[in-house]
Amino acid sequence: MASGAGKSTAFILLVLNLILYAIVTMIATWAVNHGIERSHEAASVLPIPARIFPIYIPFGNMATGFFIIFSLIAGVVGCITSFTGVNNVIQWNAPNLHAAAASSLATWALTLLAMGLACKEINIGQTQSNLRSHSIDTLS
Repeated sequence: MASGAGKSTAFILLVLNLILYAIVTMIATWAVNHGIERSHEAASVLPIPARIFPIYIPFGNMATGFFIIFSLIAGVVGCITSFTGVNNVIQWNAPNLHAAAASSLATWALTLLAMGLACKEINIGQTQSNLRSHSIDTLS
């Protein structure tokens, strides 16, 4: 197959990919947990269609919930794919490399879907923002 330099580069990139997907998974998990904890009090004043959805994200806009859910799915699948990809690169034979490439394409598609939802959220814009920024002078 290829030389040891290609194997070590692929290994380093897969470990980096695993770390980045783990960070995405942790942030999306926090956001889903925050949404679940705040759903009852925040969604009780919403009209019927919004009250039916069990997770109401109290920040962002109406695309935020979908973005968070798909980011969580992409993060979990990305972690699993990166972990199995590391195992496939360690074995370094043709069937294992083909399996790693096929699973990484599925993860890439999910990541593009989450990125598309992020672009949609940016395009919609922020509504009813509760976040405030303060300068250093006002905090002291």
